[in-house]
Amino acid sequence: MTTEQFYIDGRWVAPLSSDGMDIVSPGNDAVCGRVALGSAADVDLAVSAAKRAFVSWSQTTPAERRAVLERVVKVYARRSNDIADAMMLEMGAPKTLARGAQAGAGLGHLKDFVRAMDQIHWERPLFQGDTENHIVMEAKGVAALITPWNWPMNQVTLKVGAALAAGCTMVLKPSELSPISAAVFAEILDEAGVPAGVFNLVHGTGPVVGERLAGHPDVAVISLTGSTRAGIAVTKTGADTIKRVGLELGGKGANIIFADADVEAAATQTAQHMFRNSGQSCNAPSRMLVERSVYDRAVAAAAAVAGQVKVGRPEADDTQMGPVVSAAQHQRIQSLIRTGISEGAVVAAGGPDNPEGLNDGFYVKPTVFSGATNQMTIAREEIFGPVLTIIPFDDEAEAVTIANDSVYGLAAYIWTGDSERARRVSRKLRSGMIRLNGSDLPFGAPFGGFGQSGIGREGGVWGIEEYLEVKAISGWTAA
Repeated sequence: MTTEQFYIDGRWVAPLSSDGMDIVSPGNDAVCGRVALGSAADVDLAVSAAKRAFVSWSQTTPAERRAVLERVVKVYARRSNDIADAMMLEMGAPKTLARGAQAGAGLGHLKDFVRAMDQIHWERPLFQGDTENHIVMEAKGVAALITPWNWPMNQVTLKVGAALAAGCTMVLKPSELSPISAAVFAEILDEAGVPAGVFNLVHGTGPVVGERLAGHPDVAVISLTGSTRAGIAVTKTGADTIKRVGLELGGKGANIIFADADVEAAATQTAQHMFRNSGQSCNAPSRMLVERSVYDRAVAAAAAVAGQVKVGRPEADDTQMGPVVSAAQHQRIQSLIRTGISEGAVVAAGGPDNPEGLNDGFYVKPTVFSGATNQMTIAREEIFGPVLTIIPFDDEAEAVTIANDSVYGLAAYIWTGDSERARRVSRKLRSGMIRLNGSDLPFGAPFGGFGQSGIGREGGVWGIEEYLEVKAISGWTAA
């Protein structure tokens, strides 16, 4: 493994710090490797390499950068199973999910950035027909990219792909809980011929590596996906040097089911979505709001899904839901399930403690709460586990009020047979993404939210523009 080295200036190098931590596989609570934890000095080396490389990389043409991205796509596709196996080991993604959506998300985003580059007006006149005033879109500078463990390649490629397309150089700090897939990704970029210094990788913790990146005077852009706490800290630190900050943070997605929908199908698909990736998705539909006249039917359908989910070891072919990522996360989820019970919610399926026969590893029962209100802790906090909270409502206005009564505003879901209602409610919800009747957003759609769900957007044209600066030039004469 290369998790005990960093990738800086086109080479694998030994860390300057001797700090490290064991990599624990959540599937069996066994040590499966070790990751080096970088220091501020390691970050300084990586940022210096990125700063030097920026001089030439920022002056490449979009066509030259597209060619590099296309090579990255080819190598990634060939090594997709290596990426998947790493995620299966380090964060417990079931084999089918790891080789499907988890690895596939990275490839999909990289391919889409190739396409999106052709949609950006890199240079254009200020006004149509203007021959004297010109607008140029240029790379912002060195980017610090801080990514989480729950969808490792989804988030790494959303940031790295966009920065490469824009002409930025970068330093990636992946989560210390998912370092193996990040190391494989660095190998992919190296093989694809990304120039030395353009991409750099330093493993480490947020309080050390993340904080140094956020405060480094030579970093121009910070893009973080993580907790609200981490987002606040990065924003405060980055403000001292006036950095552009992009944040993709938490969510508590409202999933509204009206009585005129196919209630059983809507509740079934919602529960399946909720338990996917062990509930460890910021856009998970964790609050299911159901019209009171069909509430019991929805609860029964969701509980049935919970009872049928095959929870098991990540490497098993028939596993549908694996473990959560760590002992700390496991303990927090179990505590929140018990809090839900103590506050009066009814366990319709699942509950506390590990599933039967899975005592080693960090497994959680797929859990459904009914009889909940939006003021309960399980409806307010992002649990980040396989826990679905079902809340009744009486009419459309109440549904919108409950949905918007959250500090978050990332993703929302609406199920109704009335297309006019779907459009009307969509406009009223304070969420960055709305999915109607089980539809999905494609690669290239802007990913991000309102409120404490973050700042900025990732994916497609919007994602690339996060790394671009606007330059206005007067007195321009066309060549």
